[in-house]
Amino acid sequence: MANRLSVIATRTGDDGTTGLGDGSRTSKDGPRIAALGDVDELNSVLGVLLAETLPPEVSVDLIAIQHDLFDMGAELCIPGHTAVSDAQVARLDDRLAHYNATLSPLREFILPGGTRAAAQAHVARTVCRRAERAVVALAAEEPVNAPVRQYLNRLSDLMFVLARCINQHEGQKDTFWASAQARR
Repeated sequence: MANRLSVIATRTGDDGTTGLGDGSRTSKDGPRIAALGDVDELNSVLGVLLAETLPPEVSVDLIAIQHDLFDMGAELCIPGHTAVSDAQVARLDDRLAHYNATLSPLREFILPGGTRAAAQAHVARTVCRRAERAVVALAAEEPVNAPVRQYLNRLSDLMFVLARCINQHEGQKDTFWASAQARR
């Protein structure tokens, strides 16, 4: 990858378009770029979460997820390219089952929050849901590899579970939602 990104300010996007990995250009407000941007934002949010003190296995999993999201970005950047696989989705399913098995069942909705790291995991969950919506919108206009949507769907679930695990690891209880009547 020597010198692959040696020039960052190319000025080629000054006209409101951006280059895709296949050499074509598209509008910066198009659905492909919206999806790509939301996945990039999600990866950055995970980077902020990784700056927190986390259980080691959570950090390892999040770093693997960041690599997967970079694969996803490559797939979204190159129309027709496939980079996200069923195996990556299956790995998320496995990690989701692993972490979920350590938690007590939920009987109520919980509020996002708890420790700073858990709150950041909830932010990642919501950014992931937005990225998923952007990919679904793109898929309404152009073909999208099914594992991309599946991966984002599983990842948002995993981020919810990880928020609970992070709180549990720090001895912080979940805050249960109370209806308006119950709060009176």
